[in-house]
Amino acid sequence: MSAFHDIRLKALGGQELPLADFKNKVVLVVNVASKCGLTPQYAALENLYQQYRDKGLVILGLPCNQFAGQEPGTEQEIAEFCQLNYGVTFPLGEKLDVNGPNRHSLYRLLAGEGAEFPGDITWNFEKFLVGKNGGVSAACIACPAILR
Repeated sequence: MSAFHDIRLKALGGQELPLADFKNKVVLVVNVASKCGLTPQYAALENLYQQYRDKGLVILGLPCNQFAGQEPGTEQEIAEFCQLNYGVTFPLGEKLDVNGPNRHSLYRLLAGEGAEFPGDITWNFEKFLVGKNGGVSAACIACPAILR
């Protein structure tokens, strides 16, 4: 198993969300926020998930409040916002840090020193495409081609 698949997260609501569950799937990891100009990307991400989930695509939304405080909600508020406004059905993890001394181990793997795409996450809705083998194959902020 890859280092990616060894990571364990918690879903909104507190249940375990082990990335091992996504082995042999392509995972689009996205740091999300509900009060950002990019928040409408939830709709495009949900459409992408509906279109390709049966072919092995997982969208993994990870709320983060590190960019201008644009994800201030509780886990329940985030879940309700995503469901009511965008009909989100893809997995959402608990709120986490993507930068700094408390950077979650997933983001240390995706963007830390020695990663394929190292550096700080620059804003909300930055995306990492992780292949079936757990390797990161692409990273982008807007990714317009992915969201079409």
